[in-house]
Amino acid sequence: MKSNTQTSRLLQGAFILSAAAIISKLIGTLQKIPLQNLGGDAVFGIYNTVYPLYTMLLTVAMLGLPAAISKFVAEASAGRRDEEGRRILLLSALITGISGLIIGAITYAGAPIIAEWVGNSHVMPALRTSAWGLAVVPVMSAIRGYFQGLHNMVPTAVSQIVEQSVRVTVMIVLLLYLTSQGAGAESIAAGALLGSAGGGAAGLVIMLLYLRRHRRRVKQEAAAEVAVAVESQRVRALDAGHGLGSKQGFMGIKAGTLLAYGIPVMLGALAMPLIGLVDVFTVPRLLSSDGSEVAAMAQFGVYNRGLPLVQIITMIATSLSVVFIPALAEAKYKGDMKLIETRCSLSLRWFWLLGLAASAGLAVLAEPINMALYGDTAGSSTMTWLAFTAVGGTVSIISAALLQGLGYVRAPALHLLAAALLKAALNLLLVPQQGITGAAIAGVAAHSFAAALNVLLLYRQGHLRLRLADALARPALLTAGLALAAAAASWGTGAAATAAGIGGGRTASLAQSLLGVLAGCVVFAVGAVVLRLLSESELRQLPGIGPSLADKFKKLRLFP
Repeated sequence: MKSNTQTSRLLQGAFILSAAAIISKLIGTLQKIPLQNLGGDAVFGIYNTVYPLYTMLLTVAMLGLPAAISKFVAEASAGRRDEEGRRILLLSALITGISGLIIGAITYAGAPIIAEWVGNSHVMPALRTSAWGLAVVPVMSAIRGYFQGLHNMVPTAVSQIVEQSVRVTVMIVLLLYLTSQGAGAESIAAGALLGSAGGGAAGLVIMLLYLRRHRRRVKQEAAAEVAVAVESQRVRALDAGHGLGSKQGFMGIKAGTLLAYGIPVMLGALAMPLIGLVDVFTVPRLLSSDGSEVAAMAQFGVYNRGLPLVQIITMIATSLSVVFIPALAEAKYKGDMKLIETRCSLSLRWFWLLGLAASAGLAVLAEPINMALYGDTAGSSTMTWLAFTAVGGTVSIISAALLQGLGYVRAPALHLLAAALLKAALNLLLVPQQGITGAAIAGVAAHSFAAALNVLLLYRQGHLRLRLADALARPALLTAGLALAAAAASWGTGAAATAAGIGGGRTASLAQSLLGVLAGCVVFAVGAVVLRLLSESELRQLPGIGPSLADKFKKLRLFP
């Protein structure tokens, strides 16, 4: 009974954390649209140059300790060593706080040097305002790791949503104020980046309030125990046995253990944004070689218009991919190679289909979507190319999750590193010739390369079957039908709006986009059934969500 209760609590916590992550990421992604609308492409370009740098520095400042805290606090809690868990939190908060302050100070003081590396001096004020966020967010993340180690995901979920909401609110308020004052692009972008510090501070306050309430509850529970004195003596004895009785043992062994676990986690996390960082350090410099730095930032802003939409697609893939890691780990532990092969093949086939469908729809509807969201059609051809990064990105994410579930932890990071090197080389080759469209083409190639390396490793290890009919022929037919339906619905809506005298505006473009997406979704659902791309038995084998989806599809009589 106790095991079932713990499992239920873990699953409930995972659901809460996943839902909060999706909501917070959605808020963070969609806030880029008002940012461009209010600030313009130059502000948008500066923001999208600095923010990836900020997230990279934040990852370094945290040193992977939130994951380490979660692990060691969970072990301490399981052994009823609550005092040890609190000491781990104290030490980790101290380390991350000092690390954040040091990296924040280096970023602030070194902003001119970093701007020189980027190749654009206009990013310097934004770099300096982003440094303030580095001073508060690492400590907040340490406290999140503590509660996750206690299997209490609610504080993390609440703080994530509050952090993103306050960040976006501060950003928009400063955008409205600075634009009304006629500030320059670099000042407006700096104001937008200050929202990260505001959101981080709000999130830290929430975590501190939860921590205070938690400590109060622990004290009340301890006071109610009859044998509290005996228990305290036992804890002190355990602390002495673990080298925690002295300041030297606590500060030495535990700090080293935490860092030994956390730093590899940090290095793995740094692999994820590598391809985006390549753009930061190459595209603005290559664009400014033929013109002014302001014009280069404006072009880089246009280039980034399609990224929020692609990120929504990959965000969904990331959220769903976590289901497969424990499912495959369990299958491998049991030695069920048939189940591993089935789950790998099925999940890859469907994420490939979803990536293709999303990319084709976004590519076909790029112009009306661009007009609806950003007020003009600048860079629509670049957005069309950028849409296809969703295919490689989606497959790369799910294949990396499959590899991690099977124990291949380092391979996905190395594959991303190889893809980043390819992106850098292609940027140097294509951007001088084709501008931002060249950068988008390079992105498609890099993400596809990372995905191909992951899939090839799965195939070579015998965990995957590849059939051309499932992988290419029928998906291509389904994607073509989807694209034609979306294009026809968009064109028909545009023609009707023009005939009514309201064509060409943002409202008409929004209608074109929504009806195009709706038509594409209908064709995708019907086509998947008609082309037998998914059977009821296959859907039921998807871990977690499969059986419930199969029941719903069966009620709708979508299966033969």
